[in-house]
Amino acid sequence: MMGRLFILGAATLAAGSALAAPRGFTVEDLVRMERVGAPALSPDASRVVYTVRSTNMEKNRGNTQLWMIDLRSAKPTPVRLTEGESNSTDPEWSAKGDAIYFLSARSGSSQVWRQPAAGGAAVKVTDLPLDVENFRLSPAGDRLAMSLAVFRDCTDLACTKTRMDEKAKNKASGKVYDRLFVRHWDTWADGRNSVLYSAPLDASGKVSAAPVSLSGGIDGDVPSKPFGDREEYRFSPDGKSVVFGVRVAGKTEAWSTNFDIYQANAAGGAEPRNLTADNPAWDSKPAFSPDGKTLAYLAMSRPGFEADRFRMVLMDVASGKKRVLAESWDRSIADYKWRDDGKALLATADDVGQHRLFSIDAASGKVTPLSDKGYVSAFDTRGKTVVMAQAHLQSGAQLFKSSNGGAASQLTQLNSELLADVRFGESEQFSFTGAKGETVYGHVMKPWNATPGVKYPVAFLVHGGPQGSFGNAWSYRWNPQTYAGAGYATVFIDFHGSTGYGQAFTDSISGDWGGAPLDDLKKGLDAAVKKFPWLDRERSCALGASYGGYMMNWIAGNWSDGFRCLVNHDGVFDTRGMAYATEELWFTEWENKGTYLDNAAAYEQFNPVHFVKNWKTPMLVVQGDLDFRIPTSQALGTFTALQRQGIDSKLLVFPDENHWVLKPANSVLWHNTVKQWLDQHLAR
Repeated sequence: MMGRLFILGAATLAAGSALAAPRGFTVEDLVRMERVGAPALSPDASRVVYTVRSTNMEKNRGNTQLWMIDLRSAKPTPVRLTEGESNSTDPEWSAKGDAIYFLSARSGSSQVWRQPAAGGAAVKVTDLPLDVENFRLSPAGDRLAMSLAVFRDCTDLACTKTRMDEKAKNKASGKVYDRLFVRHWDTWADGRNSVLYSAPLDASGKVSAAPVSLSGGIDGDVPSKPFGDREEYRFSPDGKSVVFGVRVAGKTEAWSTNFDIYQANAAGGAEPRNLTADNPAWDSKPAFSPDGKTLAYLAMSRPGFEADRFRMVLMDVASGKKRVLAESWDRSIADYKWRDDGKALLATADDVGQHRLFSIDAASGKVTPLSDKGYVSAFDTRGKTVVMAQAHLQSGAQLFKSSNGGAASQLTQLNSELLADVRFGESEQFSFTGAKGETVYGHVMKPWNATPGVKYPVAFLVHGGPQGSFGNAWSYRWNPQTYAGAGYATVFIDFHGSTGYGQAFTDSISGDWGGAPLDDLKKGLDAAVKKFPWLDRERSCALGASYGGYMMNWIAGNWSDGFRCLVNHDGVFDTRGMAYATEELWFTEWENKGTYLDNAAAYEQFNPVHFVKNWKTPMLVVQGDLDFRIPTSQALGTFTALQRQGIDSKLLVFPDENHWVLKPANSVLWHNTVKQWLDQHLAR
């Protein structure tokens, strides 16, 4: 299986590093690692292009460039296609396979460029007054679809540019709003929408006429904010139409998850047609079958619930008839692609602590796993060839190639020199009887230099979401290997509410934030200590972000003798304050079964603020000041509650970070501050 081959590759690398003095993994290693992006196969599957992100520590930022591998070679070797100070991203092959289109701001703004596959200088395809946010090339290569941020009342792109320039010159900084979102994720609303446009290309591959709006008549963003991308829109195989997902904003955007799939003429001129008006919940990521007769898309069934199961729906284009594919397969699909023959779709989904690649038969709905252990973050398929980016707890993502679901061969060896002398901590998955008598899974990881018979202090990691998973994956934020490299053992539990164990398990946390999940954490730690005698229960510290940060506040008041210290990153302190200050209201309102006005008791039942008098455990509080999901007032409330009671505590604030710590220097500071906190409280 692919997973076994991946582990073998890691083992071979470890064997080679035995020549150097072994050492543990550090945060400096983490931020310097090269990161592979999504692969894109050429039409004949002979080559694959992908991105690699490197880090410039001096400039405190990443740099992304395009690379290519010729899969026909006896020894496939990565070749760099682009370079420079500006990023090159979002590669897409031309229909003939003779060029790669990509995004770059090398000319001063983000535009589409065309790079000959055989080498040579890249040529600018678009020269617009606004940034191109993302794009797609039509199957025939004669048209671009692209997203631009515009004022919807402007009649052309120049109008938006002029208005933004005038705003920049205005000495008054005030902004007036009459509806939510006022701000979203880490950005204040400025009145613009991401609108889908299309433009024709001439014989040389350049835009030959002014772009026309495809979604401008709809009050919403294409793709969605803050994390939507070009997977939310696609051309039909004949290139005559474009399908896209969008949520109508109006006054309800902040508490609505009703995205619909629309179809528009690729050349514009007609109002888009809503294909999923019958579903009041989330519809997303439409894609036509290769023959154009079937439209696939992902659909939720419960309005207002962002963590509902994404099912695969197939719609017959001629009749409009829809059917759910693989209804009995109780997993939520993350991404998918059609096979070239249209007989199957490949899809990724969380699955019992892994994130695997599956094949779904388009006729019967039969599901067949194509990958074993690990995390498949991206993939592409052409003909019989599949190329995927796969990671696990001992390695960042590498590219792998397989044919017909057979054995996978590794294509990239990123970071082999950087990590040549690193010895990673060994990990193991385990299970136990958790809350409600149900089976719950977790992982443990040893320190990099673990010695038999020695007990090690424990970093007990609690994931966010809360509908998420801490599984067999690699993270550039909360990575257990940074603790293993510092001499700590780690334990992380997929408590009730986690994804990959069936939708009922995921649903179970809603309305029960401080109930079954806390029970799972207690029982999981106890089970781990009994099963793995090298865990030193008496020297343990709990750490978490987002919901995990909420759990640190909840633990402080409801498991106050559980740990020597706590680390709370962007955690909820007061559920009432959260209900009125967070931006995506659908989240808090689903989790608490209504608005605060309608169901205050549900918000207050598991509100950490009511248990502050029980607090006694030292806590490090971390906050990104651009985090509009869990605003800074929540962290200040936590820190004030600690300080007023004389509890050992520290507050680390990042004025320029959001819900995540992304800048390299900030990441190093964050990790080192956390390590110092653990060292201080877990020393014998």
